[in-house]
Amino acid sequence: MDKAELAGRTLLHYRVVEMVGEGGMGAVYKAVDTHLDRAVAIKVLPPDKVADPERKQRFVQEAKAASALRHPNIVVIHDIASAGGRDFMVMEFVEGQSLDVLIGRKGLRLNEALGWAVQIADGLAKAHAAGIVHRDLKPTNVMVTADGLVKILDFGLAKLTEDVP
Repeated sequence: MDKAELAGRTLLHYRVVEMVGEGGMGAVYKAVDTHLDRAVAIKVLPPDKVADPERKQRFVQEAKAASALRHPNIVVIHDIASAGGRDFMVMEFVEGQSLDVLIGRKGLRLNEALGWAVQIADGLAKAHAAGIVHRDLKPTNVMVTADGLVKILDFGLAKLTEDVP
């Protein structure tokens, strides 16, 4: 089944609405959690990324650690599951625009850039204090809501450091 064919299908109790993005670690879909009647984001992981049992166990361990982070600037991970031969992660759906779109060709106003940079630094400081390194921070992995709240995405693919406090 091709990625676009997931739209309109159901994975467990998540009804997939549409693909909203794609990256090296999988395709991201907007979906509806039919149990809680809320929008969520589902990242479907490529089979080669979780085929090795040791790699999958490490992924699950790191996703659990990242899901324990509670900070307003870090996207919330709700679930990690498998259905229909697909491994996926369920996260908070963030309405807004990615930082790369907001930067565009003209850049940002200084006060906006500084305000968003402080929020990004706050989120990363929380993660680092918990021994979690993002490993893929870039403008496409930072969303900004209409009211200026920054959310760092893809913490479920982070790496645990050796010296977790």
